[in-house]
Amino acid sequence: MNEGKCAACKVADKVCRAPDGQNPAFCSTVLYPDALAKAAAEYAKPDIAEFARQAAVQEGSGYIDREAEPHYLFPVKTRIQELIEFSRRMGYRRLGLAFCGGLHREADIVAAIFETHGLEVVSVVCKVGGVEKDFIGVKPAEKVKIGTYEAMCNPIAQAEILNGAGTDFNILLGLCVGHDSLFIKYSQAMVSVLAVKDRALGHNPLAAVYTCDTYFERFKQDRLKEIAVKE
Repeated sequence: MNEGKCAACKVADKVCRAPDGQNPAFCSTVLYPDALAKAAAEYAKPDIAEFARQAAVQEGSGYIDREAEPHYLFPVKTRIQELIEFSRRMGYRRLGLAFCGGLHREADIVAAIFETHGLEVVSVVCKVGGVEKDFIGVKPAEKVKIGTYEAMCNPIAQAEILNGAGTDFNILLGLCVGHDSLFIKYSQAMVSVLAVKDRALGHNPLAAVYTCDTYFERFKQDRLKEIAVKE
């Protein structure tokens, strides 16, 4: 049975981009009509329809000279600018900012920027509650600083606090892998991401992808397996 593998598609004129486009055997547009029908039913819901419409409008507004011929892409907006604009488009006034304690300074700046543009911000740090990691079964040798008291990241509490605050829209700033997943699962409001955690690359994970043939070539080798074993 073929399964969707969009990442491997090498077709130039794709059927997902044009009605007369082409597709490989593993094309998700062709293989999953039921899933597409379910998605269409969700988009028919008024609140989802408006959210999706405004997201698409925001996408288009990120470029200038769109009427130029021949057409070319000229992006001009940063992620934080788009978050502000999208919040306005949706009529959101109260934003939740769930951030990593390692980006406390950045969170302070981000909150100030949002507030400068008339948005209210409720911010919650990842270590809220000060719960020791042994509460979730983390062993002393598995902590960042082995054998010390170490508060766990608490994304469920972050989500619950923002749920209680009645935020319209929640923004993630630097949460760890997995912690971000838990926050998204428990958040009642829609969630978007300003930045993700990447300790080694200054929170720019695509740097490893862009340099996978040079500095990070080891990612394509068994060397990573050796590192995992040592852990």
